[in-house]
Amino acid sequence: MRSRVVLIFGLLASAFLGACGGSTSQPPPITVSVNPATATVSPGASQQFMATVTGTMNTAVTWQVNGTPGSSTAAGTITSNGLYTAPNTIPNPATVTVTAVSSANASDSGSAIVTVAQQAAVTVSPNPITVAIFTTQQFTATVNGQSSTAVTWEVNGVTGGSQATGYISTSGLFVAPSGVPTTSTGNGSVTTTPVTVTAVSTANANSSGSATVTIFPPNQNSQTGVIKLGTSGGNRNDSSTSGNTITCCGGTLGSLVTRGGTQYILSNNHVLARTDLAAPGESIIQPALVDTSCGQTVFLSVGQLSQFYNLETGAAPKIDAAIAQAATGAVDPSGNILFLGATTDTNNVPQPGAPHAGSGVAASLNIAVTKSGRSTGLTCSTVLSIAATASVQYQKGCGTLTMFSETFTKQVAVAGGSFTAPGDSGSLIVTQNTADPVALVFAGSDSDTVGNPVSDVLNFFQSGANSVTFVGGAAHPVIGCTLPVKPASATLTVPTSTASAEGLHKGVAARDAHAGELLAYPEVQALGVGASYDNPAEPAILLFVNKGQPPRTLPAAVDRMRTRIVEGEPFSERGVLSPEESATLEQSAALPQLVYSISEAEVARAKIVHEAHVDELMKMDGVQGVGITSSVDSPGEAALMIFLIRGVAHPAIPPVIDGLRTRVRESTRFRAGFGDAQPSRGCSLPSPEKKPEKQAARSQTEK
Repeated sequence: MRSRVVLIFGLLASAFLGACGGSTSQPPPITVSVNPATATVSPGASQQFMATVTGTMNTAVTWQVNGTPGSSTAAGTITSNGLYTAPNTIPNPATVTVTAVSSANASDSGSAIVTVAQQAAVTVSPNPITVAIFTTQQFTATVNGQSSTAVTWEVNGVTGGSQATGYISTSGLFVAPSGVPTTSTGNGSVTTTPVTVTAVSTANANSSGSATVTIFPPNQNSQTGVIKLGTSGGNRNDSSTSGNTITCCGGTLGSLVTRGGTQYILSNNHVLARTDLAAPGESIIQPALVDTSCGQTVFLSVGQLSQFYNLETGAAPKIDAAIAQAATGAVDPSGNILFLGATTDTNNVPQPGAPHAGSGVAASLNIAVTKSGRSTGLTCSTVLSIAATASVQYQKGCGTLTMFSETFTKQVAVAGGSFTAPGDSGSLIVTQNTADPVALVFAGSDSDTVGNPVSDVLNFFQSGANSVTFVGGAAHPVIGCTLPVKPASATLTVPTSTASAEGLHKGVAARDAHAGELLAYPEVQALGVGASYDNPAEPAILLFVNKGQPPRTLPAAVDRMRTRIVEGEPFSERGVLSPEESATLEQSAALPQLVYSISEAEVARAKIVHEAHVDELMKMDGVQGVGITSSVDSPGEAALMIFLIRGVAHPAIPPVIDGLRTRVRESTRFRAGFGDAQPSRGCSLPSPEKKPEKQAARSQTEK
């Protein structure tokens, strides 16, 4: 998850590699939806459409207007990224159809209806604009050329905005979120994405204007004086050249540790040690090459590579970590990390803060965590899985050499695709309430982030009697996670059910065949059929029980059909329910959480099952990880988390293994060291006089 930027004759490009696997079952269906579903556009004006593709890793689409690809038509034109422009005159008929066709399967598509009609001209300024995380920006609107307050403000189509994208007041004051919004690339990663601020005319809801807002983390900026951690950084040599193509990479200088009285910068092997290719003594810089136009702008030398775990030959427990001895006077000796403080400045922006000094703490399910990193800034989420075995894909040589995979054990998985993005590798994950270190970010997918437990990291770098500890201060809450605006990862939901009608019919048959014995349990009031939360593609027999009664004696499956516990106050219905009655009772129950806290006894029970079956599960097609989590179908119970690669066929996952429930989590491939292009930060070829080296020398003098 480090970031890279690629130059081809002065232009940026990026390459993404897909994953493959065996097949023993049918892949999920592909669906395409277009947003907005309807729009009114004035002649000659434009409307941005977005396509969402599910069921495949290839999320690319081809845009059409009235069935014709983007080329000019009497009904308007559309670009390859979904920007529709209406014709200069109203067509006949005045409604046209904008369609997104899946590149993975041309028979799958989604559409929106556009009405071309003359309407009030609304513009928003400034446009475009870059806004730093946590800060504000005033927007103004004009209607037919006149300044106007008679508009409704939206962010990404939501009136007033949201935690994920930032809020906007009725007067147009935009408050940026704490973390940069992200979206799945569909090719094994996520990428940061701008948001759209829109002013909608109150006189005519079909008239609106928009501005594109790029949310930017100051973590990428070049710092002066002693640097704070959680910042862009990497190896001075982390670039590669092929012909006229330069690829340069970088990640996050995560935190400061101490050993034998000497301070070191802690990050990943693939950030500091170039994925096993580096040698001790190589220069570590801030910002990374990816944020300095491949070394053409000023950077500081802040340390020298000291030691790293060899990813391909290192002994268990495997980690992705490296340390660099901090240069004298280059790094904040207090170990402060950007935005990690307990207080804010006068503009309500969190101050830097040090983690809780010491050896950190072990992760537990459902604890609230946070991190500050190069690409997304400060993001907040919860621990989804512990003791996870995960297969992670790497590539050597800053995106130019061979690919390989490594399997890590006892890892920490944090929920939410927006928790990290490429370039956040090396960030330190800490608890939100005390800033205690928990894990070191090194890999992720479009759904989750994977981190090495800090205990494994610190133990590896211990030298004789000299232990390694985090440089920091007292325990403190991370205030950035309590402010009104939070990144998308702070709002976590259970995946939507995709259980088929056939599956639900089988669920009814299994329920009816065992209704007598299920209703014999004194806590069970009624039986229904619905979707499983532990595996949204499957149905479940719903067991309606009184709130507060422990469900541990209830069966986890019946005839290989999952059961789901629905807790509530005494329900109004009894016995075997019709689909309508079942749905009504469900609505009276509390909404599910993505992850629950579980007892130590449940964790111990899950560890026994995990140890017995992890190897066989990891050999299954489409499985990239197996960890311990909580069941959502039965809150309070542990479950085996099976991490699946989306779009890769896999054998059926049993609902129960050795009495322990299983849970399915689909995502793109876990990857580390793969970056995305940075379009705003182009690289240029080094000049013959080695300008980067001269600048590096100058920055050494300035530090």
